[in-house]
Amino acid sequence: MSDNTTKLGEEVEITVQDALTELAQTTPLVNAITNDVTVNQVANIILHWGGLPVMSDDVRELDEMVGVAEACLLNMGTVSETGEEAMMTAGQAASEHGTGLVLDPVGAGATTTRSRVAERLSVDLDVDVINGNRGEIAALAGEDAEVRGVESVGEHPDAAETAMACAQRTEAVVVASGATDIVATTDTAFELSVGDEMLGTLVGTGCMLGGTIAAFCGALDDPLTAALTGTIAFGLAGETAASGEFGEYAGPASYETAFLDAAAGSNPETTASVDIDSRVSRVLAEIE
Repeated sequence: MSDNTTKLGEEVEITVQDALTELAQTTPLVNAITNDVTVNQVANIILHWGGLPVMSDDVRELDEMVGVAEACLLNMGTVSETGEEAMMTAGQAASEHGTGLVLDPVGAGATTTRSRVAERLSVDLDVDVINGNRGEIAALAGEDAEVRGVESVGEHPDAAETAMACAQRTEAVVVASGATDIVATTDTAFELSVGDEMLGTLVGTGCMLGGTIAAFCGALDDPLTAALTGTIAFGLAGETAASGEFGEYAGPASYETAFLDAAAGSNPETTASVDIDSRVSRVLAEIE
């Protein structure tokens, strides 16, 4: 692309570059209730995009903390009874205060408990964006899902249709991550060809994508815009890290460092050099 005028479909009014600028200018506070395994990664990625992370999960302060935040992330990675109630409390506070709400239904479809909790959070709360792998999104859509532990396994050839069905069921924008990422609403779905296969060698990239989308939701008013621009920016950072621009990597550990540096180094000027239009395609639209 030769300038920064790329549009991501008729529904989206701003560019990825505009979104990054807005993030830098607003510095949104994001309260993240996330799993024990990836809490540091999620906090760092929110910070690197220009947000302010806080990881409160104490029901005694959640209403107050979420009330002053611009976005809230609920991640089910290490689900527990107390964690479930904390996420419900935070989600209800987000609705009451108009705080952007992102749900990562980690492991939905793997066990009865995770499926029940994911269903409760996605249906009972006013969620803006749901971010999950293709198996988790299939489970939330009410389809048979192949999820082993917290990983999606098997093939999902109808990922766009499934993501749109999930959006219709939950009334949220849905991001279904995979080799290519799907972003869907109740009546359309986009396929995003961004990212690098090295992202699949790390534990926590799905969680970090959720943190990324939450940061973008905190800076932008429209959930679809936040989901599209956040997912694209995340994938481009993965590509930049793989290119060696932020240092050579020997394997997953050093790649993760390069990836975090790439996210922190993302800016409108470097993004403007990428042909984003060619990476985004509308793959499904409701037939009237």
